[in-house]
Amino acid sequence: MPERMEQRGQEAAELVRRAQKGEDEAFIELMAGAKEQLLRIALAYLRDEEAALECLQETTCRAYAALGRLRQPEHVRTWLVRILLSACADERRRRKRQQPVPVVPESAAGGEHPGARLELEEAVAGLEPKLRQLVLLKYAEDMTVADIARTLEKPEGTIKTWLNRALRQLRRERGAKEGMEHG
Repeated sequence: MPERMEQRGQEAAELVRRAQKGEDEAFIELMAGAKEQLLRIALAYLRDEEAALECLQETTCRAYAALGRLRQPEHVRTWLVRILLSACADERRRRKRQQPVPVVPESAAGGEHPGARLELEEAVAGLEPKLRQLVLLKYAEDMTVADIARTLEKPEGTIKTWLNRALRQLRRERGAKEGMEHG
């Protein structure tokens, strides 16, 4: 699996180099390869398909305009996610809506009872925005701490600390709910 990811990264870096030389087809191929992941992140972040598609389009425009400034083509996926997160934040502000509720993978909900997933999503929605974003990237997108750190331009230690804080808050929330149900 890591070999396949490395190969995909090398292929993406080569597409970036070709696109930076003016090959629009290479840019189109690059974005087509990243589309599924970016759309999944935008949907989880915004919880609105139309807004997610708009943000994906905005990400494509911003990436195309800034392609010449990308200095490390091997990190293109991280760069695209960062652009997408910025576009999603702009969209949220534009719509003046509450912060989004990230999608929590089925496995994280544990399948304890039918409402477990909903309860977990509600608990995640109660986290402060930066912690909610980390939980989304780590558990819904299965990104590594190193990838998250690179994406958010923060030290890995900071990401680990914030993830631990988010998980502690989620455990406290879950414990408080269980206490109310049994009390």
